[in-house]
Formats: sequence, structure tokens, C-alpha cells
Amino acid sequence: ILNNVTVRKSDKNFLEYRKKVIEEIRRKYDLKTLKDNPIIKAYRKFFWKIGIDPTKIRPSSEALLRRVLQGKEIPLINNVVDTYNLASIITLISMGAYDLDKIRGNIFIRKSTGEEFIGIGSKKIRTENHIVIADEEKIISIYPYRDSEYTKITDETRNIIVILCGVHGINESYLKEARNITEELLRKFVMKPSFSDK
Repeated sequence: ILNNVTVRKSDKNFLEYRKKVIEEIRRKYDLKTLKDNPIIKAYRKFFWKIGIDPTKIRPSSEALLRRVLQGKEIPLINNVVDTYNLASIITLISMGAYDLDKIRGNIFIRKSTGEEFIGIGSKKIRTENHIVIADEEKIISIYPYRDSEYTKITDETRNIIVILCGVHGINESYLKEARNITEELLRKFVMKPSFSDK
């Protein structure tokens, strides 16, 4: 959880840092052997187990990484989303950030019971038997690849919660390491005041 964030366009410092990271990532991974990476394998195995074909609907971290390796751009949304997307590419862990002030009560991971859900930029669907992250009123994410339009990060967001999505086969100690990397990047690029370029 991070409080009192200022959501804005990503600044020059972030863009320069992201460029270096992407260059390193392209040297480190190969598209042909990506499926053999233990973390990617763990997510794919989880997807098959819950009835999702991971070659058609990819875990969010793999989808981002594949775009980078294919030489495609990752769209810039805002400093919060851009930063946690970069953390996801670095760590290979699927994650989402949500407007904490739009979350009601406790957060659970559970199976859906036919509730309606609108993903960011998507149409309304009925979530029969999906694994979801939900608060006490609504679904905030279909686990671990689609986040809710209602709790997305906007310019009005002031407090955020970032949720890292683990699956069987990903060591808990690595998830904690990924959490620390994500928090460090968010504090660096979201919490610091932005200096305008002159």
C-alpha cells in the first residue's frame, strides 16, 4: 500500500531508466525459449489447471515480456501503471495496482459466482467460476490477468494497493523479493516529486 501518490505522466528519469531495463531484458531472454523459464512455466501450468489456454490468454507478466522481446512498445499510461508494468517485466511476476479508496472492506481471493465484471477497456462479462480478487462488494481482478475498470489507477487516485499474484511453483521468498523490487521502483518514480524538464 502506498498513500498520497501523485498520478501523472511518467517523467524523463523513468523513461531513461525503462529504456536501459528493456535493453537488458532483450539481452537476457529469448522469445523461443521463454516458455522454459520456471516462472513462466508455473503461470502457464496454473492457467491450464483452471481451464485457460495460456497461449491465447497470457499471464500479464508474460504478455508484457513478449511485447518487449518482439520489439513492440509498452503503452505509457501513467507513472503508477508504467512503473508496476516495468516491475512485472523485471520480476516476471503478474501484478496489478488498484485505487485503494474504491475498495470496500477486506480483499479476498475466491471463485466467482456469476457476478458481472468489466475489465479495463473491455466489455461486461459474467464471471462463472473464475478465480478472482474481490473486495466485500465486487470483483477487482480476474486472477492473474485482467483488472477492473472500476478500481483502475486514474489521475484522481491518491492511495494505491499493489497485489502480486503468486501461483504454485513460484517460491514465496521470490515473491517477497519481487514485492521489494516493485515497492522500491514505485517509491522512486511515483512518490518523489517530479522535476520539470527545462
